[in-house]
Amino acid sequence: MSSNELVIGLVSISDRASGGVYEDKGIPALQEWLGKALTSPWRTLTRLIPDERPVIENTLIELVDRDNCHLVLTTGGTGPALRDVTPEATLAVGDKEMPGFGEEMRRISLNFVPTAILSRQVAVIRKQSLILNLPGQPKSIRETLEGARDAEGKVYHAGIFAAIPYCIDLLGGPYIETEPAIIAAWRPKNAVRKT
Repeated sequence: MSSNELVIGLVSISDRASGGVYEDKGIPALQEWLGKALTSPWRTLTRLIPDERPVIENTLIELVDRDNCHLVLTTGGTGPALRDVTPEATLAVGDKEMPGFGEEMRRISLNFVPTAILSRQVAVIRKQSLILNLPGQPKSIRETLEGARDAEGKVYHAGIFAAIPYCIDLLGGPYIETEPAIIAAWRPKNAVRKT
């Protein structure tokens, strides 16, 4: 593994998609967005799994502990339905909770739909990795990562990905660079590397 390569675990959590009832749209949406947003080296490891808490927990542990992912993004299973257990599984494997991410994801989504308040997304640190629960719909994934834009395309509410590169810096991971037109990575001046 190259030391400057960001390794990202992408986990789509859906009973029906993992069972072949319909095609998963979460992982392709994440891969497409990352392809536009990231300008530094990266690669993904993908998992399509059912809404089963032990399976979710084991998948997250495997991606961090065995596969050395710096960042793990999950999609699906964060609502109030009985089968939605992604947040519980994520909190169970975390060493530290990062509540600001969940708060901000809901705040961004409330720009688009009033039901965003029903979302229970969380984020945690496990060892030296950041694990984040994202929404299940491709449009919501993009909005959460990228932020809310006005009719002219100008961002009026920054997306959560703006803070992820610096978080990965603080965890000892690779230096992540982004395409500012998609999402501008924010770091304090003393943490910005000259290119």
